[in-house]
Amino acid sequence: MAINRQLHIFLLTHLLIWTLVPTITNHNLPLDTIEALAWGSNLDWGFNKHPPLSALVVKIFYIIFGSQDWVYYFLSQLFVIIAFYFVFKLSREIFGNEKFAFISVLLLEGIYFYNFTTPEFNVNVCMLPFWAMAIYYGYKCLKDNITKDYFIFGIVIALGFLSKYLFIYLIIGIKTFYIYYISKNNFKINYIIPGIIFLLILTPHLIWLTENNYITIAYGIKRTGEIKNYLDHIILPIVFLGKQIGILIPFFILVIILFGSIKANFSLKDQNLLYLLSATLLPIFLIFLTSLMIGAKIRTMWMTPFYLFIGTLFVYIFQNNVRTNLNKFNAMLIFIFLLSPSLYGYISVTQTDKRTDYKGKQIARAVENKLKELGFPNTFRVYGDEWIAGNLCYHLKSKPKCLISSGDIMLFANNSQGIYRPLTLKQLLPNLQK
Repeated sequence: MAINRQLHIFLLTHLLIWTLVPTITNHNLPLDTIEALAWGSNLDWGFNKHPPLSALVVKIFYIIFGSQDWVYYFLSQLFVIIAFYFVFKLSREIFGNEKFAFISVLLLEGIYFYNFTTPEFNVNVCMLPFWAMAIYYGYKCLKDNITKDYFIFGIVIALGFLSKYLFIYLIIGIKTFYIYYISKNNFKINYIIPGIIFLLILTPHLIWLTENNYITIAYGIKRTGEIKNYLDHIILPIVFLGKQIGILIPFFILVIILFGSIKANFSLKDQNLLYLLSATLLPIFLIFLTSLMIGAKIRTMWMTPFYLFIGTLFVYIFQNNVRTNLNKFNAMLIFIFLLSPSLYGYISVTQTDKRTDYKGKQIARAVENKLKELGFPNTFRVYGDEWIAGNLCYHLKSKPKCLISSGDIMLFANNSQGIYRPLTLKQLLPNLQK
């Protein structure tokens, strides 16, 4: 009861702090959140950059709450703490010890993917709960063999894939363990259920993808960068590893304080350990291998969900060395826990040239006032890029549809007689600077 209460207090505190800090210090929603809102205003089974789930989620919240910035910071943290909760649930299953399960979650505060970068709801944050749930239900299926768990497993891996295609690395990791497990045990018919559910849910998106010339896959490949020379196959993977080590420094500090020694006690025949390795280290290795083989530049933020169970893995390997006195660990954890939002707030307030300083609301009000002067107060459609057009659609009271296009920002507005007029943003606000 004590550990569960502490977990709930921790999750609630994380939720409140990381909802309040960006709400107070930011003037505008971040780029990726505005982009998702722009897509959500004109929902489809996919978009030019990503699959549809992140846009669907913000669309639902937009229908319920409208243009209130705090809602989307809250949404982002909701996804984070759901992921944390399932990390706790799987860790408790594996350890049979709630204290170790709770420590596995606390260690994640040492990774900036789960605090500093979370106010921006994007496809990486959208993957988090499904990543954690996929690993949890993948484990539960093998442990309990309950048909319901297989159905849930199929649903969450499909939703994860519809958040971002990088989810495939986790699916391969878990699938690898399943192949090993089946080779050691009897095949069960339930094993095919997740794959069937996965394909059924994905079918509409796959049809859309085919009809749109695989545009999202092309975008993902483009984001990895062009290979300039053969050294990219060596340099880029090394840079990738260097960045990962740098990101994990606060985590390793917590680990060093937590354990009395680094003497490990494990066996590679331990199926719990093999599952954690398959679901945690194998996807990271596959990302590294991708960079090595095709010379791809792996962007740091792509790794957001990959480390969700790294705390569980370390605690499992070194569980016999956890210190009995955790005062130093608690002190460092609290320091990191408070430092991260403090830095975020400081940077948000002192740096005034960020996307979150964009005057989206003021520009929308100026556009509305100009349209009223012209006798066309109701904007029903905006064409343009995700950022400017997306901001207009988010802030305009008429809640127009946003249609992504290149070129000038174009607004279609009508009057009380139903007569409509196309106007460019330059015509309405000629002195506006991007």
